[in-house]
Amino acid sequence: MNADSISPGTIKSEDEHRRDICTVGQWIHARSFVVATDGNMSIRLDSRRILTSPTGISKGMMTPDDLVITDLQGRKLAGRREASSELAMHLLIYNRRPDVHSVCHAHPPTATAFAAAGIALNKALLSELIIALGCIPVAQYGTPGTRELSDALEPMVQHYDAILLANHGVVTCGADLLTAFFRMETVEHFAQVSLMTEMLGKQVLLSGRDVEKLLVARARYGTTTVSSVIPGCPITSDNVEGATENGGDRPERISVTRDELEALIEEAVRKDRAQR
Repeated sequence: MNADSISPGTIKSEDEHRRDICTVGQWIHARSFVVATDGNMSIRLDSRRILTSPTGISKGMMTPDDLVITDLQGRKLAGRREASSELAMHLLIYNRRPDVHSVCHAHPPTATAFAAAGIALNKALLSELIIALGCIPVAQYGTPGTRELSDALEPMVQHYDAILLANHGVVTCGADLLTAFFRMETVEHFAQVSLMTEMLGKQVLLSGRDVEKLLVARARYGTTTVSSVIPGCPITSDNVEGATENGGDRPERISVTRDELEALIEEAVRKDRAQR
């Protein structure tokens, strides 16, 4: 399972794409990003055909012959198995994003925990994440395999290359399968770092100015995605420090001396006794 065998930027045959999907299926299974028959991935073969993983099979056990070809409306064109039950989510992304040629959906444990908690991965903690993905929002819950899920995703797919699915998992996309898979790895890595900093009880966020510099550097690193970085997302140290002034949820902090605090307590006790 060598990444060189599925290098981006090369024109491939259908057979090569089939082998690539099987390889990535083994990767996501080996990393415990999926269990049992969970997860799905697909590749845009051309302007009218999608190659997708089948439903009801472990992604670590697929063979090239197991894969299914559909059109952009989800009608099966070829294959002995049935297409993924969540194909509609893939088709939504392909139809809204002509720049996308691969979609990957999995349930990496830490990132899925954030999704289940309804917590976006939107803090400016790691420079690499700002360059690669900007923000990772949470889409509202929609029943897997139904139109509800596509409806929940629709407002976001134009602006993000990685999205948490509430109470479900993660979907990523890219110009090729390797990029979509790497973005899945990046989401899970960032979720683990975010959780660890929460457990440590301290998060030192990058400033708005730091984020601006990273955005300028994106082109230098070859990042040309549509990933959104908007005011307030990612949350920077500026956002946190200005939360009270901007009407945020942080309580206002005041400072008093020990003598002043004792005087306030004594006054409160006197008032309480007088009211009894």
